Amino acid sequence: MRIPWRSARLLKREKQTATARSLVFDVPGWPGHMVGQHVDVRLTAEDGYQAVRSYSLATPVDGNRIELGVQPVPGGEVSPYLAHDLPVGASAEVRGPLGNWFIWRPEQTEPVLLLAGGSGVVPLMAMIRAHRQVASASPFHLLYSVRGPQDLWYQNDLEGQDSTLDVRLLYTRQAPSGTVRAPSRLKAADLGPMVGRLASDSTVYVCGPTGFVESASDLLINAGQDPATIRTERFG
Repeated sequence: MRIPWRSARLLKREKQTATARSLVFDVPGWPGHMVGQHVDVRLTAEDGYQAVRSYSLATPVDGNRIELGVQPVPGGEVSPYLAHDLPVGASAEVRGPLGNWFIWRPEQTEPVLLLAGGSGVVPLMAMIRAHRQVASASPFHLLYSVRGPQDLWYQNDLEGQDSTLDVRLLYTRQAPSGTVRAPSRLKAADLGPMVGRLASDSTVYVCGPTGFVESASDLLINAGQDPATIRTERFG
């Protein structure tokens, strides 16, 4: 069945980092979605030129409202405009939900490992929020890799008290004072203890830039994780 384009009116824009923004849209007739899915966004210029880009959904179902996470790409056609210039109250078009592989279902009871690189945390945040919404007892472990503290998304959400969510932040370029681990990219030593907490049927969700996803997947397999349990979403 062909998925239609729907009008999406921007309700609000929230700052995540110096450049990244969360955008909440009202989409009449939105059919609902599963956490981990994404949408296509289409912008149309006055001369009829159209540009389409894909963005992850950051929240569970909330009626006709959807939230997207947008990290502007320097020189990009769509992301800088969405993040900073689309006026509140103005409309774009969205098509979705899309993707049935990179999703978490509330009926999953096994421990889960979430690996995020930069803005790749967006669909994983949808999973975390859904996990809290249904009061799931399934242990969630999040390893979130960013360049520095200023690049963290969803700080309030991740700092909230949640006995079933274990968050570890990994800094690649600049770490806060007092951080034991020196800034560096993801290593085998970072993943070993987390993989050890998983069950044989645990799913691992990896999202981020292509290089991060490929490196993380290789490290997971070398650590003994079954490749069939690794689900990836990449960009760039």
